[in-house]
Amino acid sequence: MILTGPDIVAERERGRLVLEPFHPAQVQPNSYDLTLGPTLVYYTGEVLDTRAENPFVEVEIPEDGFVLEPHRIYLGASVEVIGSNFYVPRISSRSGAARLGLFSHCTAELIDIGSIGQTTFQFHTVEPLRVYAGDRLGQVAFVRVQGDVVLYDGKYQGSRGPQPSKIHHDAPATAA
Repeated sequence: MILTGPDIVAERERGRLVLEPFHPAQVQPNSYDLTLGPTLVYYTGEVLDTRAENPFVEVEIPEDGFVLEPHRIYLGASVEVIGSNFYVPRISSRSGAARLGLFSHCTAELIDIGSIGQTTFQFHTVEPLRVYAGDRLGQVAFVRVQGDVVLYDGKYQGSRGPQPSKIHHDAPATAA
């Protein structure tokens, strides 16, 4: 089950979920709007590799915006620090951004229970799209869990700013 907007507010006040900074105007009927931070990351290699650290560039979003191009993945971060030890945050695009062809979280929509940090958006657009720091492009819903809880303690814990992939840390060790 997903928390309603009033439940999100109440659970935040009780300390059962983190949304900082918090702005009541960003509370929706069953989610909370997330704003884009000041930087974006994109990869510079011709071929991305799951077993290697991929080269990337971090850019500051200018005041007049930054144009996202199709056929490229961009990583941005929410201004807000989010998370919970009691609920699973679920990230998605806001419908207005999606109607412009922007995918804010291409696939990895679930944030592990116990993960606290700025979320990394995985932006992909179907047409060139100008975005600005402070745009409300994503939203987070909080899902109730059932069963034994094991809190996240992984490589993205405490994230600040856009986080490039660290999947290469999961690769099996090779014999030398």
